[in-house]
Amino acid sequence: MSIATPGLDACRDTLPDELKDIRLNMAAVLTGENLQPAQALGTALAAAHFVRSKPLADALESDIRAGLGDAAGPVISDAVAAAGLMAMNTVYYRFRHMLGKESYEARSPRLRMSRMAQPATNKLDFELMSLGCAALAGCELCIKNHEASLLHLGASEDACHDAVRIAAVINAAACGLGAAPTR
Repeated sequence: MSIATPGLDACRDTLPDELKDIRLNMAAVLTGENLQPAQALGTALAAAHFVRSKPLADALESDIRAGLGDAAGPVISDAVAAAGLMAMNTVYYRFRHMLGKESYEARSPRLRMSRMAQPATNKLDFELMSLGCAALAGCELCIKNHEASLLHLGASEDACHDAVRIAAVINAAACGLGAAPTR
């Protein structure tokens, strides 16, 4: 089952000819074989918020509301929360990981992130959104932790792979939306 994405399709259609591959990828990755539509769209929305692409985020929110009905609210809420928390966590944990000093590892982060334990959707869906954002930030520690959490929750490596592919394509689309068309 897939959900119509007219808002996202309209964004996709504004990408310049040089980004034909990205246009085709946008159409393909959201119909993934390993994620439910709400998971794919939620991951895409979290990625759009993470890379601060208002046009993509607005289009995805509109499509999610139209396609998921009553289930849209929790998906949108978790996508926004995952993007925000990962914006904080990827900076902090990448700092600790890059330094590799025991003195920093011993310190408590003292950063609230209780939403990760109590998402509006479910833990697995929130972790998919978080993994996509972690990949966008390039935080090795966050990527490893979220992937391990997903596998522990019963997700497949294929599902993890799909989440990162979605985030990568959303990132490319956000980049392309800032490009001047050459038509």
